Amino acid sequence: MHLDRQYYVYILASKLGGTLYVGVTNDLMGRVSLHRDGLGAVFTAKYKVSTLVYYEVHEEIEQAIMREKQIKRWKRAWKVRMIEERNPNWDDLFSGLV
Repeated sequence: MHLDRQYYVYILASKLGGTLYVGVTNDLMGRVSLHRDGLGAVFTAKYKVSTLVYYEVHEEIEQAIMREKQIKRWKRAWKVRMIEERNPNWDDLFSGLV
């Protein structure tokens, strides 16, 4: 039996124009909550990167992982442009997930 799942590629920021973190998960709310609690990754805890500024949905985990790797290789300016196209003020998108 195949369960329909969604996978997310997401970007967290420390603040407007701050440090960025790119990740992938099948539980966006849970994963971002872990980052906010300082448990998501050593990097995000160290640099206080916990504001969800961008995410996209994928139906296949392979797609999501490939996209995450692609974005991680991008220059910072490209990531910033992608964030600002959808979220010009770098608002925290976490509250809109519930």
